Amino acid sequence: MPKISRFFGIVIAMFYADHAPPHFHARYGEHRAIIGIDPSVVLGGTLPARPLGLVIEWAAQHRAELREDWRRARLQEPLLPVPPLE
Repeated sequence: MPKISRFFGIVIAMFYADHAPPHFHARYGEHRAIIGIDPSVVLGGTLPARPLGLVIEWAAQHRAELREDWRRARLQEPLLPVPPLE
């Protein structure tokens, strides 16, 4: 699972052979969630409220980059890093 960003102990990644709809995976400690790109909603799993809020805020700021990485993953191209939330 290629990591594309990391911030505040949260790891964001995408799988190359993942299914639609476009999404990414967020990991925080033992918690895992699948987050849709557009809209930024939880599709599966759970994160605590604070990290989830940070992930949703980050995703809203980087929607274009996430869409591009999803496109690249479908083509089996290297994924580009996405800046962390500051």
